Amino acid sequence: MARTRGLTGATQDVVRRHNLAAVLSGVHLRGQASRAELTAALGLNRSTIGALTGDLVAAGLVVEAVPELPGRSAGRPSLLVVPRDDVYVLAVHLGVEGVVAARVALGGRVLDRVLARHEDGGTSPDAVVARIADAVLALDRRGGPGRRCAGIAVAVCGIVRQSDGMVRMAPNLGWTDVPLGRRLAEIAGPDVPVALRNEADLGALAEHLRGAAVGVDDVIFVFGEVGIGGGVLAGGRPVSGRGGYAGEVGHLMVNPAGRTCRCGKVGCWETEVSIDALVSVLGPTGADRTESVRRVLAAAADGVEPARAAVEEFAHWLAVGVGQLVTVFNPEMIILGGMLPAVFAQVRDDVGRKLRAVALPAALEQVRLAVPALGGDAPLLGAAELAFAPLLADPLGVIDAATAT
Repeated sequence: MARTRGLTGATQDVVRRHNLAAVLSGVHLRGQASRAELTAALGLNRSTIGALTGDLVAAGLVVEAVPELPGRSAGRPSLLVVPRDDVYVLAVHLGVEGVVAARVALGGRVLDRVLARHEDGGTSPDAVVARIADAVLALDRRGGPGRRCAGIAVAVCGIVRQSDGMVRMAPNLGWTDVPLGRRLAEIAGPDVPVALRNEADLGALAEHLRGAAVGVDDVIFVFGEVGIGGGVLAGGRPVSGRGGYAGEVGHLMVNPAGRTCRCGKVGCWETEVSIDALVSVLGPTGADRTESVRRVLAAAADGVEPARAAVEEFAHWLAVGVGQLVTVFNPEMIILGGMLPAVFAQVRDDVGRKLRAVALPAALEQVRLAVPALGGDAPLLGAAELAFAPLLADPLGVIDAATAT
């Protein structure tokens, strides 16, 4: 007797989970998508796409709408699949100067945000935890009745252990071994997942998914403000290392005769490519860092010393560090984020000349230097993507929970 061949129940479940994840991820990255676009992009038939989007509608994750097509008189347009605004995550960027938190909807739209500077209470762990808690709770209340927070994620200006969110070192905050992940999980409760990563890692993720590096799989995102951090993607996958500490490019030793870094070492790249050192060359200004950088760059462009010399020195060390990254990783793109774009715009040609002297020529031929398409929001939006990851990977879990209730 011939045996009937077909998918087992377990296999069908795996396939359904995979397809639901693909559909929801496609809608999330596009902001919205028609059934026809999803059919073409995912290689599934129309009836399967219809069933999958129906499941996502029933779970309260998306809605379907008839598109407005002016002048169309014949045929039925493909339904639009639109992510719901009341499904969102709470994303946080913990920086040296303060906390930025945002409520980000499925689909990537920032609904609202708050900023809390470190001025009151400083950067002690207790003060920062309270600041983050106040910010995310205030944002969550704005969600209204029926709101669903899918998770919380924090981009941290420090070295984060991925396994538990321990901030091993954040020298520019004065932190060592702060259990930030555990403390935030206690505040969020058991039903809301909390994740933490380094700010540059999440900046790289956001620019790869939504910014300057869409379609580029070998990317380094260099985030420079008070310190320097790096996020690395190779083959489209993050290079995180054994504990999650890979990419700390700011602590590459570039100048053995240089200054002592806040990490305790000497000659780290971030001591030479230092925004604080750059803005101090004209003396105290009383303005914020952004305005101070503009003031120094304007003076350098006018040939005013010591601003001209400081900007030239900055360009030299920027090229030295970038050259090492080019030679070691052979990326297709290096994105200079944080406060680096303002300086880079003025020294691009100088950096290009110096790179030819320090980087491996074969690798240098293949790299493009760019600035973030997402601006200063790259780490924040990367945190949002990190928070959405569990939902996008398995929306069936949400569907099952909705069915159970």
